[in-house]
Amino acid sequence: MKQQSAQDRWEQRTQRPLLGLAVAFAVAYAVPIVWPEADREVTSWCTRVEWAVWGLFALDYLVRLVLTERRREFVRTHWLDLCAVLLPLIQPMRLLRLVSTLLLVGQRARMAPQIRLTTYVVGAVVALLMFGSLAVLSVERESPEGNIRTLGDAVWWSFTTMTTVGYGDHAPTTGLGRMIAVGLMLSGIALLGVVTANIAAWFISRFESDDVEERRQTAAIEALAEEVRALRAQVAALSDSASVVAEERLS
Repeated sequence: MKQQSAQDRWEQRTQRPLLGLAVAFAVAYAVPIVWPEADREVTSWCTRVEWAVWGLFALDYLVRLVLTERRREFVRTHWLDLCAVLLPLIQPMRLLRLVSTLLLVGQRARMAPQIRLTTYVVGAVVALLMFGSLAVLSVERESPEGNIRTLGDAVWWSFTTMTTVGYGDHAPTTGLGRMIAVGLMLSGIALLGVVTANIAAWFISRFESDDVEERRQTAAIEALAEEVRALRAQVAALSDSASVVAEERLS
């Protein structure tokens, strides 16, 4: 049995704690948006939690980088993780912390072998809907020309945007809000493609298994027919021998 590397053991042990931290980040991100009347102390604590979660994810990346035996290959194959770690350092915006945390959680979820594709897709849809709604609400609520004023409006807009329906009754008016809309649309198309490919692969596997079973049954029938022909040949040979013996006795 192949022994697990230190990196694999670290990733396996930290999978659930990091997902729990992601939930804490979601709560901290949502509270100031859903509760705009919150005092400054609550907002400050939420900001600290957001930075702390991002910092722990960044620390996780550094630990994995140290534990791996091929660091250059790790950086090359995990470039998206590195971008997510460096993204919030470019400009102190809450949206950048949101994007980086989503990217890091998504990358770690893909690495977990115990998480099935369906679970990952469902989790990704829920996370994108929630964070997309909160993000667009935070940037559109104060826009003079905006019409996304409540959480209900934001959730409805996220649903119609991710499914690329686009009723048009709610739409972002700010540049940042439109960037969020583009991200949601692309994510919705990508997730729809993953679901479609997963369903197609399931049908193909079923058809292949049925085809294999049919070929196995056909081969079994052919083998049985060959045995019957051999038995017939043996019976015919025995009959001929018996006829010859009988004729010899009569003569």
